[in-house]
Amino acid sequence: MSCVVLVAAVASITNSLYNQLSTGLVGLGLTYALMVSNYMNWMVRNLADMEVQLGSVKRINGLLKTEPENYEGLLTVSQVPDGWPREGEIKIQNLSVRYDTTLKPVLKNVNAHVSPGQKVGICGRTGSGKSSFSLAFFRMVDMFEGRIVIDNIDISKLPLQTLRSRLSIILQDPILFSGTIRFNLDPEVKATDEMLWEALEIAQLKPVVKSLPGGLDATVTEGGENFSQGQRQLFCLARAFVRKSSILIMDEATASIDMATESILQKVVMTAFADRTVVTIAHRVHTILNADLVIVMKRGIILEYDRPQALLDKEDSVFASFVRADK
Repeated sequence: MSCVVLVAAVASITNSLYNQLSTGLVGLGLTYALMVSNYMNWMVRNLADMEVQLGSVKRINGLLKTEPENYEGLLTVSQVPDGWPREGEIKIQNLSVRYDTTLKPVLKNVNAHVSPGQKVGICGRTGSGKSSFSLAFFRMVDMFEGRIVIDNIDISKLPLQTLRSRLSIILQDPILFSGTIRFNLDPEVKATDEMLWEALEIAQLKPVVKSLPGGLDATVTEGGENFSQGQRQLFCLARAFVRKSSILIMDEATASIDMATESILQKVVMTAFADRTVVTIAHRVHTILNADLVIVMKRGIILEYDRPQALLDKEDSVFASFVRADK
């Protein structure tokens, strides 16, 4: 801007000396030179706004190029046994997983066997593949090698809607929907009021819900903001109990709640899901010390696979080092 004004001033003065340019035209030229800054500000602001708006176009273009999920399966809904999975047995055979065909695998030739009703804890450092493990159960990532067999059925052959409706998961960030407590616990309207109250009692939320006007028909605001973080997590647990799924996956479910609520959550899981298979992605290692089986992951492979006490007895085990660091 200063350069523009300087050039305009020098040119005007030079022309006025040699060509006898009037002072009015010199002033007009300098005025227009000073106005350039306003036009430059306008241009920069509009370019910035255009860049922001084109971000939406870029995202939409990316979504248009994203391949849709294949909801169909080799098996029809009628071919899937009623109540599947009943036992909750999980066999993971040479499983390799990646998020995109252009990326490296995040799980590499993973093999594991979970017996019906076992409590399994999965731990590892950030980026070891723990959460990818849980996403593979819902076929949200590309399982390009190997398979997961649940109660003798390969999940890759199931219709996607059927698979995801038969498993339960509790995430780190609890999800509640705008509506009523009844709708959040039983969105498919399959449970009776007695079953809903039983689930709330197990999750230790019955006194809280009874104190609300309307009880089960009390309003839940957007995102469940009228409840605390711990209460929202317990509501998700009650929802999982209502669904009666034989397999429950907890993906760092206690990472964002206080120690007292975490203790309640662990007790509820051990009692309400005592006869069901529970796979826990551990944020704090001490939460899986009472598990039947511990899987330690590193860079997409299983590093250690044994009972917690057996791993703790080995002083050089990675799991023992995690426990010592967590104290």
